[in-house]
Amino acid sequence: MENKKYVIAMDQGTTSSRAILFNERGEIVSMVQHEFRQIFPQPGWVEHDPMEIWSTQMGVTMEAMQKIDAKSDEIAAIGITNQRETTVVWDAETGRPVYNAIVWQCRRTADMIDRMKEEGWEEKIKEKTGLVLDAYFSASKIAWILDNVPGAREAAEAGKLRFGTVDSWLIWNLTDGAVHATDYTNASRTMLFDIHKLCWDREILDYFGIPESMLPEVKPSSCIFGDTEKFGGAIPIAGAAGDQQSALFGQCGFESGDVKSTYGTGGFLLMNTGHDAVRSKQGLLTTIAASDGERVNYALEGSVFVAGAAIQWLRDEMRMIRTSPQSEEYCRAVPDTDGVYVVPAFSGMGAPYWQQYARGTIVGLTRGVTKDHFIRATVESLAYQTNDLIAAMKDEACLEINSLKVDGGASANDFLMQFQSDISNVKIERPMCVETTALGAAYLAGLAVGYWKSKEDIKQNWQREKEFVPSIDDERRRRLLKGWRRAVKCAVYWASEDNEDD
Repeated sequence: MENKKYVIAMDQGTTSSRAILFNERGEIVSMVQHEFRQIFPQPGWVEHDPMEIWSTQMGVTMEAMQKIDAKSDEIAAIGITNQRETTVVWDAETGRPVYNAIVWQCRRTADMIDRMKEEGWEEKIKEKTGLVLDAYFSASKIAWILDNVPGAREAAEAGKLRFGTVDSWLIWNLTDGAVHATDYTNASRTMLFDIHKLCWDREILDYFGIPESMLPEVKPSSCIFGDTEKFGGAIPIAGAAGDQQSALFGQCGFESGDVKSTYGTGGFLLMNTGHDAVRSKQGLLTTIAASDGERVNYALEGSVFVAGAAIQWLRDEMRMIRTSPQSEEYCRAVPDTDGVYVVPAFSGMGAPYWQQYARGTIVGLTRGVTKDHFIRATVESLAYQTNDLIAAMKDEACLEINSLKVDGGASANDFLMQFQSDISNVKIERPMCVETTALGAAYLAGLAVGYWKSKEDIKQNWQREKEFVPSIDDERRRRLLKGWRRAVKCAVYWASEDNEDD
């Protein structure tokens, strides 16, 4: 590997495509990011253009290489990490999508999920896939495309269509259609994959009417998927993992009991549970963790659908701030929220509530509430939602969480991190490199080709940038959390048609 200087991480997220080149010390040497369009055809529907995903990812990768004049023969490997559950279906011959990508946030298949619940599928889905029955996952999205795009079902049954999460879509395009593959972590988020037998589940496929010929081959997260010639010479694609599992790996969460929280578009708390698939009673998901061996590790996961997206909402739709980082100065301009709570359930609520019809709610407004209070309440909602997950996870895993490693864009907000520490009564550790999602993909790829020799090598790279410790008393914590729980009840109540007056 002597002439190999870098590993590329392709970080294809919900709102942007990024490429980051890392060196052997896990340091960023070049990074380029471009946002792309969010498409909202109807309320509760969210789509992306798969060709825009592909073109922006190619563009940022080439630009990141050009910034430091990196040549293809200096790149040891490419690792891919991606927004999970987002569903792409394309024509196997032309490589063209038959419909826009249906994004993980999209709620259009909620009725289909309700029908499954009525038919008694909840327990079976949880047992096989580790997931709760929800429109969040890929299965119902694929079925919707087959049912609603003219000719799609016939083409699928004739073996002419391919499905993939975003990693598969990128691998297919990077290899000019030669490789149709995914990894265990992404497969585990489709609601079609048996996480114990490690195979696509025939019974669930039959229910949704999804031909197995559409599905990618499932491989370990750290292995050589194939080579790409797109950047001037052959480079191995040697790592792939869903963004949250990749972040846990990038935070060196290799051992049972390791926990990390990511504050991205959504919020995600993951705990490595080793070779044991811990089954949750509180709506946490049992999922497959990224690992560098043939034998899989499992994780417990809690998902917050709207985290950083709430701050983007303040910026783009409400126009209360010009930039996302600006939210911090507004938060510090007031001592509290003046009793206001914002529950940003724009697309339902994830764990531990799983209320797919819940909608955003603002409570506690008085005449004295200012823009500062409103912004602070929105930012605090990220911490409250994460705390709900922490409380559930402590209970499920029967262990204390004394420290929490954090990452993702909003983790750069010192106010939010301090509030998280206060409200959860835990120590928060933020690493020097908060781009741990991309770093995890780089590590998985680098290990597969020998760029890094072992996980011990990687552990040497982790460095703490800042620590936050709790600074409020138990009584104030209890009072704040009580208010949050009342606000959540309002969001859930609003969603229930049963509460309507006759």
